Amino acid sequence: MIREKINHLKKTGYRVITSFMWILTAVLTGAALGFIGSFFYIGIDWATDMRKAHPEIMYLLPVGAVVVLLFYHLMDADNPGGTNLVISGVREDKHIPLRMVPLIFASTIFSHFCGASVGREGAALQLGGSVGDFFSKILRLNKNDRHIMILSGMSAAFSALLGTPLAAAVLAMEITSVGVMNYPAILPCVISALTARGIAIWLDIPAAKFSLGLIKSFGIIPAIQISVVGILSGFISILFIIAISKAEKYSSMFIKNKYLRAIILGSILLGLTFLFDLTPTSHGAYNGAGLDMLELAIRRNASWYDFLMKIVFTALSIAAGYKGGEIVPSFVIGATSGCLIGQFTGMDPGLAAAVGMVSVFCGVTNCPITALMFAFELFGFEAMPYFMLSIALSYVFSSYYSLYKTQHFHYGKFHGDNRNNIKNAI
Repeated sequence: MIREKINHLKKTGYRVITSFMWILTAVLTGAALGFIGSFFYIGIDWATDMRKAHPEIMYLLPVGAVVVLLFYHLMDADNPGGTNLVISGVREDKHIPLRMVPLIFASTIFSHFCGASVGREGAALQLGGSVGDFFSKILRLNKNDRHIMILSGMSAAFSALLGTPLAAAVLAMEITSVGVMNYPAILPCVISALTARGIAIWLDIPAAKFSLGLIKSFGIIPAIQISVVGILSGFISILFIIAISKAEKYSSMFIKNKYLRAIILGSILLGLTFLFDLTPTSHGAYNGAGLDMLELAIRRNASWYDFLMKIVFTALSIAAGYKGGEIVPSFVIGATSGCLIGQFTGMDPGLAAAVGMVSVFCGVTNCPITALMFAFELFGFEAMPYFMLSIALSYVFSSYYSLYKTQHFHYGKFHGDNRNNIKNAI
């Protein structure tokens, strides 16, 4: 009996010490990535402002991707893997080289400078994963604890950049295996996300916030209207994923030389930019992350073809070799398509844009809980039933498609049993 109590006390003491160690390492990770993420935000902001002030910079589009590819080649990272490498680092024990930090940092800022239609949050996941992996080596953590450090880093970088610590913490735990949350990582992910956001606030990095105004009471008719948004968001998610996959596949199939491929696809991007610059409302709208277009959609002002053109621009940019991410483009695609659907269904286009934004994000990442957290942090709780229903529908109707080839479907979307044999539909 006494021996059992002693063993119990030893286990309790070990757990307390372990918890405090995770708190310290999470604060360290969050502080480091708070600075890195904040400077990353400042760099992208500067690049975007420069491009808008000097539109002639977009003449670099045909050669910019070549510069990015050469930079990766010189750094011995011809096949970097992107966010897929970070997910593999958690699931398959693959190491994420620290050189990914300067690579993704510089190449993403340069891609935004040139006018490539890429995001920034996907790059943040890569930055965070790389730094988290580096700290795990310094601390000589075992395999399982190393995985938690990678997730902690992902949460921190994402939180600093977007200003949504709740969604950032949940995203890291949810993104690697669909249907399973990595709960052992909850303490370090939460603390690193909050710490990173605290550093970002100290450096005056704003958080993304939107106002939807008066929300109509939820009822049968609004439920039917928002169901249309959710279902179509699932299909639009599939369209976006297929567009990126096929653009990469067929361009590499028909144009073997990656530098020539970059020039040709970059030239097509430049031509499309000129084409849509002929319309004053679309001046450079599809270049860069597209946050201006997102805000216009939430303010009930989007053209019927905006979401399609954003898909085309993003797919071409990624296939050309530009670096960044697909998460912000998915936000823009969801907001513009949601605004359009809202106009056709008779619901508030601004609310439909907000719901479409997080629903398409859910469809392409298979992260419904994160999508819901995004909705709450970006728009508040007033429209909660709308977000819940649409996200659930988008999650199901996007089927087994994913932006990330290494993402693992632990449970099926249509069955309650374990579905380990399910692969990405792409």
